[in-house]
Amino acid sequence: MCGRYFQARGSGDIARYFGTTNAVPNLLPSFNKAPTQDGLVVRRHPETGARHLDVLRWGLVPHWARDATGGARMMNARGESVAEKPAFRDAFAKRRCLVPMDGFYEWRSEGKSKQPFACSLKSGEPMACAGLWEGWKQPDGDWLRTYSIITCAAAGRQALLHERMPVILPREDWDAWLDGDNPASLLRPAQDGLLAFWPVPARVGRVAEDDAGLIARDPLAVAPAELDDPPPSLP
Repeated sequence: MCGRYFQARGSGDIARYFGTTNAVPNLLPSFNKAPTQDGLVVRRHPETGARHLDVLRWGLVPHWARDATGGARMMNARGESVAEKPAFRDAFAKRRCLVPMDGFYEWRSEGKSKQPFACSLKSGEPMACAGLWEGWKQPDGDWLRTYSIITCAAAGRQALLHERMPVILPREDWDAWLDGDNPASLLRPAQDGLLAFWPVPARVGRVAEDDAGLIARDPLAVAPAELDDPPPSLP
């Protein structure tokens, strides 16, 4: 599952890449984004239809929830069941979003230990992952807005790391995901040749660690034979 990711670019660069029109949010880059932390999402403005880049909290809280404590467990939504699960079906029908990231982390079992890997697009461009967002009214009357990342079965080399992966949408599918009538048809693994992955330091497993060294290749790691170097165009 996608439980950690990195957003190495600044908000201004992401706003330009996704063509958003609102004021650029003030959210610093992160090399170790974890559930319950704030992240950037691209949504449609309900009145103008323009793309907006907004700051929401990772871990979806359904609008009908009694409290927000279960949000961390809703960091991901399985693409195979997202249209039926009570926690996600309303958002899937009405509140889809793009989750920008420069890459994500996954852990591969190596005997009794696990080796972390980073995964990004070989082009070094930002990923646009399929997401859902929701609003939950807090007891004080303010709104908490949260999001979840949709996953699908991993394919190709990605399956060497984990059986699941986030749904990565190509640019030509962005509008269809945000507005289309058949979003389920877009929930598929990315083409295998588009992705690069490489082993990274074990300290990425500690949420408090957050620096560019986390996406550097770990030369001492045990890893599959088919590996890549980090894309040179990553920030």
